[in-house]
Amino acid sequence: MKDVVGPKGSVTIVAGKGAQEGNSADVDGHTGAQALKVHHAALGADGKFTKPDQLVPTEADPGHDGLCEREQVYFEKAIRENLDLTAHLDDAVNSMRIVAAADQSFREGRTINL
Repeated sequence: MKDVVGPKGSVTIVAGKGAQEGNSADVDGHTGAQALKVHHAALGADGKFTKPDQLVPTEADPGHDGLCEREQVYFEKAIRENLDLTAHLDDAVNSMRIVAAADQSFREGRTINL
């Protein structure tokens, strides 16, 4: 997931080198998070945003292999400790529903109710 949006604003992963032209095969670039862009949604009386966007550097970016390793460690823990992963599965399915609805909305030019 690249973006999180809520009533107070949004946070976006800034991909850095992976987003640059000619880097489409750079796996680490696509999974990297060199910074987070925080957007505040509060508006002033003039209708303009009250705070500028913030760029928050991320110094502990694990890279592609590091992310895969973290997933494997957590999956092993879930098996060994019989963790309930229902919420994770629900989140994944709901994310896919949103993406599919956005795609359908774009193709059909209409609002899709979820």
